[in-house]
Parts: sequence; structure tokens; C-alpha cells
Amino acid sequence: MLRGFIILDFGSQFTQLIARRLREMGYYSEIHSYKYPTEEILKKKPYGIILSGGPNSVYETGAPQRDIQELRNISPLFCVCYGMQLLTHSLGGRVAKAQHREYGLNYVTWTEVVKGVPQKQKVWMSHGDVVEAVPEGFKVIANSDGDHPAAMRGENVLAVQFHPEVAHTEHGLDLLKYYTTEMCHAPADWDAPHIKDHLMDDIRKKVQPQDHVLVGLSGGVDSTVVATLLTKALGADRVHCVFVDNGLLRKNEYESVLKNYEGLGLNVRGVDATQEFMTALAGKTDPEDKRKAIGRVFIEVFDKSYDKSLPIKWLAQGTLYPDVIESISSIGGSVTIKSHHNVGGLPEKMNLKLLEPVRELFKDEVRAMGAQLGLSKELLWRHPFPGPGLAIRVLGEVTPEKLRILKEADDIYISELRKHGLYEKIWQAFCVLLPVKTVGVQGDSRTYDHVLALRAVTSSDGMTADWYPFEFAFLREVSNLITNKVKGVNRVVYDVTSKPPGTIEWE
Repeated sequence: MLRGFIILDFGSQFTQLIARRLREMGYYSEIHSYKYPTEEILKKKPYGIILSGGPNSVYETGAPQRDIQELRNISPLFCVCYGMQLLTHSLGGRVAKAQHREYGLNYVTWTEVVKGVPQKQKVWMSHGDVVEAVPEGFKVIANSDGDHPAAMRGENVLAVQFHPEVAHTEHGLDLLKYYTTEMCHAPADWDAPHIKDHLMDDIRKKVQPQDHVLVGLSGGVDSTVVATLLTKALGADRVHCVFVDNGLLRKNEYESVLKNYEGLGLNVRGVDATQEFMTALAGKTDPEDKRKAIGRVFIEVFDKSYDKSLPIKWLAQGTLYPDVIESISSIGGSVTIKSHHNVGGLPEKMNLKLLEPVRELFKDEVRAMGAQLGLSKELLWRHPFPGPGLAIRVLGEVTPEKLRILKEADDIYISELRKHGLYEKIWQAFCVLLPVKTVGVQGDSRTYDHVLALRAVTSSDGMTADWYPFEFAFLREVSNLITNKVKGVNRVVYDVTSKPPGTIEWE
């Protein structure tokens, strides 16, 4: 039995980040609902138990609750955000609505030394409630710039109001390391090869020896890694890949990606379904309607694209955890941000089971595993591309003319990033065609054309992100190239919104 850490999920958007950080540090971890039975926790003999954040207020009716003292008697606790408030509420302290909410970057000052953490620490906050009185036996050991308790300590317990698991908290890993090593004395014996081996073992356990798998390829890193992983685990004769040209890919992408797939030794078939997708998107302007229409057509295309005489029992997808956590309420009750075309199950008529091998992983973990599987750096380090493709980068109704404009502009933008050595410094960059037209002057004539937005962000996992600080000269050059070369655009803007409050994609 693998021994590690238990993370109890109270619905935070960042819960899976905690597990990922622990894995980065070499610790096996499992996420379970906050309702996970105590007897099951005891069987696993965890080194420690971590309570996640969450969207609720502990003092409200129906908020997730848990007996903290019961958990405290099992293993050392680390309580994050809602976890700190639940700890306070459960053990007799007081939590109330804050007069001044704290969201985004903040600073905390530690009054006690924590190994590896500076006295003044830059952190990521996301809370509207505050601890007003700590429970008996606890003391505040850090305060925010807003003079709210930011951390407290008690016997066998460390609690923080901020999120050490997100990339924008500086020395967050040092704080987690303090907990795992100084408080839990846990050995670091979990590494990336274990993740790959664990997933391959899981695939072989789920997929019976006589079963075949259908893989929906999107052209992105995630589905490519999934197809390669499945092919290595089950053999190319049992893994049937379908790469669909939905008309929503980037300029010349279908042909180049299909060639790459064949070079990887995948059993792949290309299908031109452009007209089906354009028909399904006609007249649709709401982003959720567009995503659902694309998801439906993908399934319909897959259902028509394989030999029904084959014993195919599974449909595999490259769903990642950020897709899942944004699309559906988590096991702890997180709020839905947006749906993803590859999340939510399959129609009964397909009579297939869903296989999502990397559902619990993040992009950087998938890339690391892809490298172990032998995929090229060029393929692995392509910027993330959404499953619905350019349909969610054309705001409003998707038309062939709008797609032409967007593809041409995006090709210029990405080419310039590569030319200036910026592509690999950025997590994700793309163009968004806005449903807005403005007056312009080109060639001494009046124009009334589209506004195009440029987006570029830095991130490590896609759960939080910050906009990239381009030099003005670069933005000027790209703007001039697009407005001069792309017919239909007369104005270019740059998006300077972080995540949160915005998402990386606009839709």
C-alpha cells in the first residue's frame, strides 16, 4: 500500500494544486471528499492530512463541516484558507465576514520563524471571511497587510489563510516542505516515473485484454500524450486514433499535425468534418452553446469514424484536471466556471465507456510524462490549445470569414513570438476576434473593421496566470503587421488581466 498524504477537498479551485505540489516534492498524495470516512483514512496511515480551501462560509447553513479534533488525532494537519476557518469554527474560535476582502497578491508578516520562509512573504489570497478569534491552544503567527490573521499554529496543526499551493505565492513550496518534513517527517519517495507506471498499470487494469480503445485527437499536447501512453500500454493494434479537422484549428495545422502523428507510430485516421462543425455553430453566440455544440459533433464524428466490427469498448480523451475543476462541481462542491467539450460523459447511444488517463494531472506533469514517452520537445512545448479550438476565440457567431481573419492574425502573432525568442517564455499566447467594429483610416479611406485582442500569459499549470509584460516595441510591430496584412482588422489591443479574476481564454 502506498503511504502518503490525504487531502480533503472542501471545494477549492486549487485543491488539485496541493496534490501536484506534493508530487513535485516527492510525496504520494490522494484527494478525497471532505466526507471521506475516518475509518478509510485510518487504513491508509497518512503522514499528514491537508484541508483545502473552499467557496463557502463556515458559519452558514449547509457549509461543509468536519470534526477537526478527530482528524487531529490521526496525523498532523495543514489547513488552507477555508480549512483554517473550519479549524477555527470547529474548535471554538470565531470566523466572520471581513470588512476588507483579500483577493490576489498580498503580503504577510510572520511573527514566528518558519524554516525556509522569509519574515515578509508575498502570497496569493482568495477569501472574504476572516478569523476574529483563534481557538484555545492556538496562536496567530502571521498577519496580512490588512491586519488579518494569516497563519496560526496549535499542537500538531499549522493553518494558513492564503494559498501556498499556487505558483504566485512566493516560498509556498518551502512552507509545504516545512509541513511535510518538520511536522510529518515524511520520506520523499514518489517521482515522475512512478506517475507514468501508475497510469499504465491503471489502464491495463481498466481495459480488458480483448477490448479496443478509440482516441479522439485534438492536435494538442494532452490528447497526443494520451494516445502515445495508451499505444505503449496496449499496443497500436488496440488503440484507434481519430484526428478531426473541425475547421477550427490554426492555419495549416491539420496537415502538419497529422504528419507528426504518423511519425509517432500512432494508428491514426484523419477525418474532414469542417462542414458538420460549421453547421452546428451557425447562429450560436453564447460560449456555452458553442462548447456544447462542438462536444456533440465531436461525439457524432467519432461514432461514424471507426469500424463497428472492432471490439471498441472505450473512448479516450486528453481531459486534464483544470478542465474538470472548471467544468463541474468537484467532490468537495466547487463552483462551475465553464464547461469543457471533453468533460461530462458520453451519450448512451455510443455504448462506450470513458477513459481519461490524465484527468488528475496538470499540463506540466503531462509534458514531463510525454518526454518520458519519447515525444519531441517541439511537440510537447506547443502552447495549450483549447478543445473547441478557434470557436471560443471568435466571440459571437463563428463564420468562415471570421475564422480566416483570426487564423491569419494568429499566424502573424505566433510567428513574431518565435522570431523574437519569446514563444518559450510564454505559457499561452493567442488572438481573440471581438464582436466589435471600429472606425479606422487606412490608405486615406475610412474603414469600419474588427477589433483584435492579443493575449499572452505566464503560468506553470494554468490554474493561475499573469499577463506577459511585452516591450512596447514588440506590441507596436505586431499591431502594425496585423493591421497592414490582415484584411478585416483595423485595431489591435492587448489584454492585461491575470487569472483570477479572468480566465486565460476569453470564453
